[in-house]
Amino acid sequence: MKDIGLWDEGDWLAVIAVVVLGAFLTVGAMIAASKKPEFAGHPRGLYMLFFAEMWERFSYYGMRALLIFYLTQHWLFSDGKSNLIYGAYTSLVYITPVLGGYLADRYLGQRKAVLFGGVLLSLGHLFMAFEGTGGQSDPTINIFWFALALIIVGSGFLKANISVMVGQLYRLTDMRRDAAYTIFYMGINVGAALGTILVGYLGQTVGWAYGFGLAGIGMVAGLIVFVLGKKVLLGAGEAPEPLARSKEMTIYGIGLAAVAVMWALVQYQDVIQTLLIISGFALLGWVLFQAFRLDKEPRERIFAILFLIALNPLFWGLFEQAGGSFNLYTDRYVDIGGVPASVFQSINPIYIILFAPVFAALWQWLGKRGLEPSAPAKFALALAQVGLGFLVFVWGAKSVGMETMTPVIFVFLLYLLHTTGELCLSPVGLSAMNRLAPSFMASLIMGAWFYMTAVGNFVAGKIGEATGGESGEMTKEATLAIYNEIGWITLGVAVVVLALSPIVKRWMHLDTLRDRPSDVAGAEELGEAQAAGVHPEPKPAS
Repeated sequence: MKDIGLWDEGDWLAVIAVVVLGAFLTVGAMIAASKKPEFAGHPRGLYMLFFAEMWERFSYYGMRALLIFYLTQHWLFSDGKSNLIYGAYTSLVYITPVLGGYLADRYLGQRKAVLFGGVLLSLGHLFMAFEGTGGQSDPTINIFWFALALIIVGSGFLKANISVMVGQLYRLTDMRRDAAYTIFYMGINVGAALGTILVGYLGQTVGWAYGFGLAGIGMVAGLIVFVLGKKVLLGAGEAPEPLARSKEMTIYGIGLAAVAVMWALVQYQDVIQTLLIISGFALLGWVLFQAFRLDKEPRERIFAILFLIALNPLFWGLFEQAGGSFNLYTDRYVDIGGVPASVFQSINPIYIILFAPVFAALWQWLGKRGLEPSAPAKFALALAQVGLGFLVFVWGAKSVGMETMTPVIFVFLLYLLHTTGELCLSPVGLSAMNRLAPSFMASLIMGAWFYMTAVGNFVAGKIGEATGGESGEMTKEATLAIYNEIGWITLGVAVVVLALSPIVKRWMHLDTLRDRPSDVAGAEELGEAQAAGVHPEPKPAS
């Protein structure tokens, strides 16, 4: 233990994170000890789900912040290959919830799906703590691949289902639903921020096993909260109909078989690329086939949906450099003092906590005055901001000279622009999918949205791979050149999208949309910083 007089910025950040975590846990203990059915106007079940998801995000984002460094520094993959593995892993994390959500809706119910996913995630995070001796010749690397596979499949069963249970605690007409999702959304980002700081700090300053071990402990804590809190769910998340024990075991068997499949896929990234291309064209073909069977207005709404979905891979391909190539750049070429580079991954969730309410209020304020940009115009703004983030960063890095470490202020500026861009795209996109999709295609369209988010994560890996050049090792000059190129390309695409936005807005036929019974936007989406529209705007009074 360091003498307090020797503490640097990283040590102080970790202590602050521990204090904040302790404060949240104290409040959680007070809620758990309460005998009243509600706390602060909401069911106690909401807070149980809040803390369960907070711990899960603590584990996931903490591990994610360390992953690129673990790949390059412990398993000794090249920078390019490490980025590709990172992209493959995160893309699979976004695909598996489609299967997990389907199995929960049809058979298991959300509670059992979350429980099964939580067990797999706990095992996965704990297996990450098995370091071995390092290097690709170390047989222990197979435990590492197994841990990633468990996390991928566990996320599939948990992510898409725990946020659904929030909505099930309220009637469809309950005006508290929007506030409930906002509370839940804050839990997601608090967990992401604290996990990134604490897991990243331990992993980079004490040892990999300590960092990943803490992530594992966090996931086990979330699982315990979920199991002990079953009674406060008041029946939410139960199976749609009684399920035979044999069928239930078969579904769990399918989940375990999926772990074996993911163990292989995450090691062979070219196979993932081929599967994404084939299944992507198949999905596009099926959606178009269905669209051309519809009348003019719903058909054109499908065209608008496809236009918006097609922008997903570009946005997330750039945005997800955060955990890959930009994480490495921050570690090697930014003047970060005594703060571990992985800790900077906490900036995005902290910004989201600060700015999500501001953006929700801004859209409402503009909407009342007839000035709110259309969904495609907001997508153009999102692309412009993510591209501008890279251009500002490149300018900042070059302004001080290539031989000088990049000032850390430009890291904060890049994350600021990327986060405001995210808030113009992620919740807006989820809301658009929910509003525009025909009811018989609602789940398919939402699945397509997350599928293209997965493609974006794989694209991020390919861009990150390019920063390694032919040798596979990142250089400052090559990385800034790529950031500059993708920044200008994205700005150009943003201009084109903005020019086309009036046409796409007409395709949406918003003036003839009619309400239909459904859950609020966000109820069936992934509850996380990077792809979570779980801060829907309040509905107008009828």
